[in-house]
Amino acid sequence: MTVHALNELLLACSLVLLVAVAAVRISSRSGLPSLLLYLGIGIAIGQDGIFDVRFNNAELTQVIGYAALVVILAEGGLGTKWKEIKPALPAAALLSLVGVAVSVGVTAAGAHYLVGLDWRQSLIIGAVVSSTDAAAVFSVLRKVPLPARITGVLEAESGFNDAPVVILVVAFSTAGPVESWYILIGEIALELAIGAAVGLAVGWLGSFGLRHVALPASGLYPIAVMAIAVSAYAAGAMAHGSGFLAVYLSAMILGNAKLPHWPATRGFADGLGWLAQIGMFVLLGLLVTPHDLYDDFWPAVVVGLVLTVVARPLEVFISLAPFRLPWQEKAFMSWAGLRGAVPIILATIPMVSGVEGSTRIFNIVFVLVIVYTLIQGPTLPWMAKVLKIADDPAEASDLGIESAPLERLRGHLLSVAIPGMSKMHGVEVGELRLPAGAAVTLVVRDGKSFVPAPSTVLRRGDELLVVTTDPVRDATEERLRAVGEGGKLAGWLGTTGSGGENLAGPHVAHDVAHALKAAARRGKTDGPRTHR
Repeated sequence: MTVHALNELLLACSLVLLVAVAAVRISSRSGLPSLLLYLGIGIAIGQDGIFDVRFNNAELTQVIGYAALVVILAEGGLGTKWKEIKPALPAAALLSLVGVAVSVGVTAAGAHYLVGLDWRQSLIIGAVVSSTDAAAVFSVLRKVPLPARITGVLEAESGFNDAPVVILVVAFSTAGPVESWYILIGEIALELAIGAAVGLAVGWLGSFGLRHVALPASGLYPIAVMAIAVSAYAAGAMAHGSGFLAVYLSAMILGNAKLPHWPATRGFADGLGWLAQIGMFVLLGLLVTPHDLYDDFWPAVVVGLVLTVVARPLEVFISLAPFRLPWQEKAFMSWAGLRGAVPIILATIPMVSGVEGSTRIFNIVFVLVIVYTLIQGPTLPWMAKVLKIADDPAEASDLGIESAPLERLRGHLLSVAIPGMSKMHGVEVGELRLPAGAAVTLVVRDGKSFVPAPSTVLRRGDELLVVTTDPVRDATEERLRAVGEGGKLAGWLGTTGSGGENLAGPHVAHDVAHALKAAARRGKTDGPRTHR
């Protein structure tokens, strides 16, 4: 490649990224899932489009799509809170195993009897579209104020169900007879077990190392975190396990490990996740040939209708039957089974394997994803309101705490941002009751910094600088988060910090007495006042 050609390529890529970034703004204002806009960019560039770029390398698309999916799963895992997802794990596991089996069977039967595809093609389509997409779920659901148990189940499901679906698609796309069902179940269980073990081990070792070894530059922490997550995928895949499950679990452990410079790491991962989504969807848009989609439009609509109206509700209600969940939540989860790039990427597997009719399979899946994402994505907030399961968006927000290790001084510097809805607003510095060995040393308010006194009242939007010794660093973070969630009487109310420990106990009397003294000092105690 010449220098001139390289310059043209870089210019084209930068223009595509700028257009894609602008598409994010359009997506957020219109409510449309961004994946549709990215696919549209790829279609506009590709065949039958403005530039008529001809790209038909399904194998390269599959490889790049897998790499992008690894980054997206890592970003999703880093943003998943363990305390929210822990109760959802049994339900998500059943949805990823029993639910996938139900969805594949019902959708394949619909494709065979209603569309007229042979059984191998029908089973491939049923397996391909049975995987909910992590990128779609993470990007859409986090904009909807939902109870933690619902988002936990759906996010965990999107991280878990890739493994069994990939195994089924590969098995159905292999030449010769399909293996017996009990062999497939054994393979799925083994791969999930290996992937889970590898992901948990890599995540724990990585978090332990990053917490105890101070890197020479803060910019290395985000790179190290993403490298650890990606290595979990590689290790899981090389061990013949589920690399997708491994990367998701390892990233989830890293995301809940209170690592140094966490906000910077989270922002870096978020940017990589957006870049992976943009590249993956644009490439998938390039791969499709629009004029070939017309003949497969109505078959895709029929298969999608079976999937959305019959297969997905059966999958949810059968899998979640052991759990006492309200029917409204099950109905919402039935509608929230979002499909995205993952089914389209999996549809390239039969193309690479040379399965007869694989191009038609790809076209049906492509149209199905576009049509039903266009319908389901924007209607999720409305559905949550109709079913009356939407949470109050004005709930107390979690604090943003960034930690910078001071290795030689055996201490930590915590940067605490007080969000708008935090209950730390109105609390005095002295009422924080930080452990011995921790102190608020600086407050930044409206662009000005000052050293606070114990009676300084904190406000929303403040940024605090907290110095803590190494032994009490975790306790300090837990206390700060507890006050952010429960206010000055956090211990008395039994509010827990992010570590899950109940902070009520021997300090209850001290909390109450201290708060009453502070209230009296400000003239806020209950009862009549004497006016002079």
